[in-house]
Amino acid sequence: MCTASRTGETPRSEVAALPSGEFQDLIEEFCIIDCRYPYEYLGGHIQGALNLYSQKELYDFFLKRPIIPLDIQKRIIIVFHCEFSSERGPRMCRSLREEDRVLNQYPALYYPELYVLQGGYRDFFLEYKELCEPQSYCPVHHQDHQAELLRCQS
Repeated sequence: MCTASRTGETPRSEVAALPSGEFQDLIEEFCIIDCRYPYEYLGGHIQGALNLYSQKELYDFFLKRPIIPLDIQKRIIIVFHCEFSSERGPRMCRSLREEDRVLNQYPALYYPELYVLQGGYRDFFLEYKELCEPQSYCPVHHQDHQAELLRCQS
């Protein structure tokens, strides 16, 4: 893990392999951060993913009490995604990196390895439906959730 650059996109196959422990000799802990709105997350998400869609939630979770590896030879991996991994996921990834830089003296970081899931939830769901719960997909612009979309965007 991971074939992508330290702040680049990571292939769906590598994210799918995380829960199986395939990389346990390299990774101490991993977090999959679903940056979609709550109604999207509830409509289907990657098993074990955390739904953090605001900067405040993100900072509270990762920066108030940073995750420190017990084994310095192992890594903490954070993978972000949204529906397509083109806007919200990458933006949250950059935001955590920027705030991490503010809190630490260069080159130190709490989280040196941040990734964005290639293709987002939509493509992951199409390829790895069995790793999603429930096994469904709710698009951001779903007609049943227009009011929730407006609330989340305000």
